[in-house]
Amino acid sequence: MLVAQRFPLEAREIEFGYRPSQLVLRGVSLALGAGELVGLIGPNGSGKSTLLRVLSGVVRPRAGEVLLYGRCLHELSPREIARSIAVVPQDTHVEFPFSVLEVVLMGRSPYLAGFSFEDAEDLARARAAMERTGVAHLAHRTIQELSGGERQRVMLARALAQDTPILLLDEPAAFLDLRHVVEMYDLLRELLGEGKSVLTVLHDLNLAAQYCDRVVLLDEGAVYCAGPPGDVLTYRAITEVYRTEVYIDLNDITGTVNVLPLSRAYRERLARERWASASNSSGGEGA
Repeated sequence: MLVAQRFPLEAREIEFGYRPSQLVLRGVSLALGAGELVGLIGPNGSGKSTLLRVLSGVVRPRAGEVLLYGRCLHELSPREIARSIAVVPQDTHVEFPFSVLEVVLMGRSPYLAGFSFEDAEDLARARAAMERTGVAHLAHRTIQELSGGERQRVMLARALAQDTPILLLDEPAAFLDLRHVVEMYDLLRELLGEGKSVLTVLHDLNLAAQYCDRVVLLDEGAVYCAGPPGDVLTYRAITEVYRTEVYIDLNDITGTVNVLPLSRAYRERLARERWASASNSSGGEGA
C-alpha cells in the first residue's frame, strides 16, 4: 500500500537516452511536493517530454531512480501506477472514433476488474470530470470531430476521471485559446486544494510565473536551475538557456514576472545601442 510522503513523486539523478551513444537526460533530479504545481520549462529538445515519460513509467531510466511515495516506480505494477499518476499527453490523437464520453471513461480502467464494465459510480465520475473541464456538451460527439483545444480538454477530463493524486501534463494548453488556457490553469490550482500534485510542461513563461509554485528549467537534458518562478525566470537564465533576447519586467497587476521575446528588429536595435554605448564608454575612458 502506498503511504503519504513529503514528496509523492521524486526523480533522482535520472539518465536516459533513446540511443546507446546519446543521452537525452543527464543527471536530472526533481521532487513534486504534495499540493504543489511545478512547471517544467526549457527550449525544444531539452528533454521535458522525455522526463515525463520517465516519471510516468513509460520508459525506464538508464541510471537513477523514480520514487512514487518512496517506492521505486518499477517495483510497482502498471495498475498501481495508474491509480497514482494520470498523464495528459502532448499528442492527443485517437485512432478510433470513440465518443467523448467513452474516451473519458477510459480513465476509470485502473479500477475495473478483468473484463468488467463501468458502473454508475464510474459514469458519475466521468461526467463530473467533463463538467469541470467544460466538455460535457460534447459527450456524444466523436473525439475525431473535435478541434485540438477541445481534445486537450477531453484528455484532461479523462485524467480527472482517473482520480489520481498526481497529474503529469505535457503542454496541456498548447491548442487552447486565451479563455480556455486561463480556465485550465485556474482548475489546476483548484485541484491543489483537493490534495493533488501537478507537474506540467509549458512553453508560456508568463503562465509559469503566474500559476506555478516552482519552476524547473531544463537545458540540453540537465537542470539549469529550479525554484520559485521569480528566482528562475531571470534575464540571465532565460537568455542563456533559450539563446535569444528577451525583455523582463514585473506585471503591475499580478506582481509576477513577465517575459517578452523580442523580434529580430528589436534585437538588432538593442545590439546597436549596446555597441554604441560600449564605444562611447571606451572613447570616454581614452579621452
